[in-house]
Amino acid sequence: MLRTDSQHPDYQKLVALLDADLRIRDGDDHAFFAQYNKSDDIKNVVVYFTDGDAAGCGTFKFFSEGVVEIKRMFVAPQSRGKGIASKILAELERWASEMNFHEAVLETGKKQPEAIALYLKSGYHLIPNYGQYENVASSVCMQKSI
Repeated sequence: MLRTDSQHPDYQKLVALLDADLRIRDGDDHAFFAQYNKSDDIKNVVVYFTDGDAAGCGTFKFFSEGVVEIKRMFVAPQSRGKGIASKILAELERWASEMNFHEAVLETGKKQPEAIALYLKSGYHLIPNYGQYENVASSVCMQKSI
């Protein structure tokens, strides 16, 4: 597992796969969500490797005082079902905690049941939709103390 930033080429490859997947899942809503998923200048990126190949990624960014927002979680299809997403999420939480953040929030979609299951299993709980997701029926927002 590597802590890096959004300029890392393996992260960029994984995010291209993520965006392609989301284009299909989100359908007509994709343009709305895509505007909030820019990752050109994210400083806190984790890339997980399996046998030297980039298998998954995730990021966090400042959300508010003491709170980070988890973003861009993705595991390549051939690497799914091996607990990689849980490891990436735990590393993001650890890194944020080291930087004196004490909570994490995130938004995912109702069309991403695997993500919802991961976050619930990892100790996140549902919260009211926040910010730009406040009135978006397909969004699911969650929070966890870290």
